[in-house]
Amino acid sequence: MTSDLPTPFNPRFDLMLERVVDVPPAFVWRAWTKPVDLRKWFCPRPWRVSACDIDLRPGGRFFTRMEGPNGESHEGEGCYLEIVKNRRLIWTSMLGPDYRPGDGGVIAMTGCLLLSPAGQGTRYRAVVLHRTESDRERHEAMGFHQGWGTALDQLVEVAKGW
Repeated sequence: MTSDLPTPFNPRFDLMLERVVDVPPAFVWRAWTKPVDLRKWFCPRPWRVSACDIDLRPGGRFFTRMEGPNGESHEGEGCYLEIVKNRRLIWTSMLGPDYRPGDGGVIAMTGCLLLSPAGQGTRYRAVVLHRTESDRERHEAMGFHQGWGTALDQLVEVAKGW
């Protein structure tokens, strides 16, 4: 179920990656909320996160700069909307720090990370809400499922080292 989303899941506009991973919710949370840890897994290798700023509070900044092996660079900035430790993290690219209007970045979106205990592991749901159907299609064509899935595999690999 997706009843804990801020709005009902709509497959015309939204994408979801859902999995049970064998690390506890506290480790997944740490990976998403500590810049030093997020930099180790957030984008599929050989890409890397060269800069990360996390101001973990409603209205706080979420910023990453990802760099590719051929000098490509992509920056993403957003604003945290809701934070429930070890359970729920919601942010948007449509707002900048302190809820100032933003430009939406490459893809206008709201990201929802939903975590719940699953035995010794975590039920992990990453849901991305898009403004339009074409934004969702573009994000999916960019490799949402493969990219976010690979990044999650890397998160688990990093977290198992703790």
